[in-house]
Amino acid sequence: MTVGSRRWAILLLDYNLDIPPHAMALSPLPPLACLQAFEASARYLSFTRAGQELHLSTSAVSRQISQLEEFLGRRLFVREHNTLRLTPAGETYAVDVRRMLELCTSVTSSLMARVVRSRLTVSCTAGLSVFWLAPRIGSFIDANPDVDLRIIVRDHFGAVSPAEYDVGIFYLRNPEVPGTYTRKLFDEEVFPVCSPTYLDGRKLKPVELLSCTLLVLEDAERSWMSWHTWFEQAGLERPALNQTIIVNSYPLIVQLATHGKGVALGWNRVIDPLLEHGALVRASDSYATMGGSYFVTWPSERAETPAARRFREWVIGQTVAP
Repeated sequence: MTVGSRRWAILLLDYNLDIPPHAMALSPLPPLACLQAFEASARYLSFTRAGQELHLSTSAVSRQISQLEEFLGRRLFVREHNTLRLTPAGETYAVDVRRMLELCTSVTSSLMARVVRSRLTVSCTAGLSVFWLAPRIGSFIDANPDVDLRIIVRDHFGAVSPAEYDVGIFYLRNPEVPGTYTRKLFDEEVFPVCSPTYLDGRKLKPVELLSCTLLVLEDAERSWMSWHTWFEQAGLERPALNQTIIVNSYPLIVQLATHGKGVALGWNRVIDPLLEHGALVRASDSYATMGGSYFVTWPSERAETPAARRFREWVIGQTVAP
């Protein structure tokens, strides 16, 4: 190994040694631009071609070479009769500088290629996860390849702990929740839906729906509007539900409705994609609300991560328009 190469090896590899920062200064060290100009000029044996590669004028390259020679205290090139050749010192130095620049390029590219991954846990209801989030989430994933996404399903907000999630999407009647920030997305509107063939395109009055098979969500927490509540808001007090299918999963209720097994309650925005694609139709023009809304939520007692903030902003952007 030459003296020059030993010097570059020490400069480039000292980060692997257990040496205090003050024990070895990076000196003498010429300007990087001068080293780049020298390496290209040594490779082409031409200041003009080196300048073309570096997007510099010939005179600019010549000045950088002169600056480097002055810094080193020795000549690197012999200039004669419009030709350029390396001096013995220049030949040795060119090999070492080339090796140093290649290593610098390699470690820089390696560092830039590393993706610092972020973990993001999102919580929402089963209906939202299947019918609203799943069709849209691809755009967030494509725009955030550094985020590892985890989705946990909870059918009401009280079933999820702030320690479990980063961002939530939930139906709330009261947005004042201790330990939680909330941002309103859209209001609730609940209406009957069924398959296009179940009623052959007819829309029924609320009282007429009582003769249909009603798909009922079993909700122990009473977080969601029930058929009894919906009929009461439609002006029918304590109606008797003649024929029902009771299910404890809202996505399954929707699947039963799309297969013509009865009439289900649909929530706006959640069920809209199925209406738009014709899998479901409204079974009545009547609708009801318990005064609640859908909110994006996030814990207030810990710092919000950049990934959580990006997801929250993405959710809000998705709900600006219907």
